[in-house]
Amino acid sequence: MRLENRVAIVTGGASGMGKSTVHKFLGEGAKVVIADFNEQTGEETVAEAVDRGFVDQVRFVKVDVAQEDDIVAMMDCARDAFGRIDIVFNNAGVGGAIGPLTETTVDSWDYTMDVLAKGVFLGIKHAARQMIAQGEGGSIINTASIAGLSGDAGPMIYSAAKAAVISLSKSAAVELAPEKIRVNAICPGFIATPLAAVSRDRVAKTQENFATSQPWPEFGDGEHIAGAALFLASEDSRFVTGEHIVVDGGLTAAGPELSRRFPKGSARDSRVVGVTKGSTGEAPQITRLD
Repeated sequence: MRLENRVAIVTGGASGMGKSTVHKFLGEGAKVVIADFNEQTGEETVAEAVDRGFVDQVRFVKVDVAQEDDIVAMMDCARDAFGRIDIVFNNAGVGGAIGPLTETTVDSWDYTMDVLAKGVFLGIKHAARQMIAQGEGGSIINTASIAGLSGDAGPMIYSAAKAAVISLSKSAAVELAPEKIRVNAICPGFIATPLAAVSRDRVAKTQENFATSQPWPEFGDGEHIAGAALFLASEDSRFVTGEHIVVDGGLTAAGPELSRRFPKGSARDSRVVGVTKGSTGEAPQITRLD
């Protein structure tokens, strides 16, 4: 098993890409702390892991990744439960602010940047402190997005935050390399998760849309991101740091232009404004402009 005797933390670990990664890491021998804002889905994910036989390998802690005290408590939880921290996957995310720039509020900007950018900064900061103290290196993985690679690949503020994650990952990789701490980012394309509002009854329609909207004829799912995270967490990637790995079915290779590819009514619809909150359990705040 590639992660035997390793301890991992996965933020946003109770749904979507994070949940798939939790199951992947457990299956590869890791002990895992699931960190999530949503207590209900967090406890459900622990129960699923226990049902699969991972009774002593998993813990849950409620975390608001934008709050430094919560991040410190998350690290303490992993260290107290399992003695060390080897892998931190800063994956928690929300859709955040949507709508035209001219209609976007400062509060929506702050909320989006707090979760998506500051949350990653805090995760890197405190993971690095623990890993440096241990003196054995480690792997920090951050969820960015293809939205951070070019214009018109996602909602504007979301895209800015994800670009910040890519840049921060590179800078942190340089600073932490002498400590043998690797820092990398994953840039998902469209992944069918609760954050993307893809429910089971919409899967067929999503499949149909993506058959003509990206080179690969299937949409992505959490397993695809979990596989990339496993590579970056393991010794297989021991000479890989400061990279952003794109997992998008060839979408960026073809050129995103998502506002042209997708129908009105999506998060890129200029007729709506507000903020979405992903799988946190909190309701979105969306207003139509027409």
